[in-house]
Amino acid sequence: MKIAALVAVTLGLSSPATFARNAKDSLQRPGYLPEIHGTIRAKYEYEPQISKGRFEIRNARINVEGKVIPAVRYKAEIDLSDEGAIKMLDAYVRILPKDFLNITVGQMRVPFTIDAHRSPHLQYFANRSFIAKQVGNVRDVGVAASWTFGDRLPVTLEGGIFNGSGLTGQKDYWTDKYNFSFKAQTLIARQLNITLSCQKANAGDTGVMMYDVGTYWDNSRWHLEAEYLRKHYSGGAFRPVNAVDAFAVYRLPLKKGLTSISFLGRYDYMSDHSKGSTDDNGNLKTDDPERHRLTGGVTLGLGNKSLQADLRLNYEQYFYAKGVSPAISEQNKIVAEFTVHF
Repeated sequence: MKIAALVAVTLGLSSPATFARNAKDSLQRPGYLPEIHGTIRAKYEYEPQISKGRFEIRNARINVEGKVIPAVRYKAEIDLSDEGAIKMLDAYVRILPKDFLNITVGQMRVPFTIDAHRSPHLQYFANRSFIAKQVGNVRDVGVAASWTFGDRLPVTLEGGIFNGSGLTGQKDYWTDKYNFSFKAQTLIARQLNITLSCQKANAGDTGVMMYDVGTYWDNSRWHLEAEYLRKHYSGGAFRPVNAVDAFAVYRLPLKKGLTSISFLGRYDYMSDHSKGSTDDNGNLKTDDPERHRLTGGVTLGLGNKSLQADLRLNYEQYFYAKGVSPAISEQNKIVAEFTVHF
């Protein structure tokens, strides 16, 4: 009888109706409802050199985040149109044993650099810098931790170990040589940020080490930023890559109609870069030829901090060495982009 009663109670507790009721009760608890956010970037680009243009949905991201208990949070983010492809981006659980300490397990943006770590709605320009797009853009699966300390001079230390498999090669990927990253940053007088970071990653089957130093100064109107990255390939498989990103933004707040208008200027540079592809002899080859770029633009702000709507107008001027044939998308262009974030 005792066994039968126990089975009956167990079945009752695990019945679909009971499970649904418990789930509903948990979702109704204040502060535990999931938050849904999204970013859509629709753009038009025109290249005068080829007299052609294109419309594109650059991003259509949706993410869900929340907490199960105060010390355990989660996030899942998918991009329905990352240059036309569907990609699962973030999928992690975050544990916060203390306010100043968190541990993240899952798929995430690797803690490295300033510009490569920005979400699309936080970018200042319609197209990312070379550091953020070609050289230092890494997402992976692993575990990372972040520790913040200091009141007058806050310091945040972040680090993690990762598979090195990227986003799509997890199932059959086994390794005894994990990748890692480390990032340290401080904020002086609540305006001046200094960031140092390093990362071990892969370029195809070749290991790479990257080192980055960056800084920015930000107040209510000005944002000035500069960043330098150096990338080394194991065994001298490819010559080291240098990348620079420097820009200035002046934001003018408005009261009626537009909420703000920003004026922007940027210089960025990248030396010959290999993503890991090889030639017929198995040697790494140049995927991105050396280039300089000047970008000027205006951003019209239509929303606010929680409901963002920006119209970005940019012109990009590229400079290549004589004889280089740039990719069709990496030439002088006029860009008009509408970004919304909710």
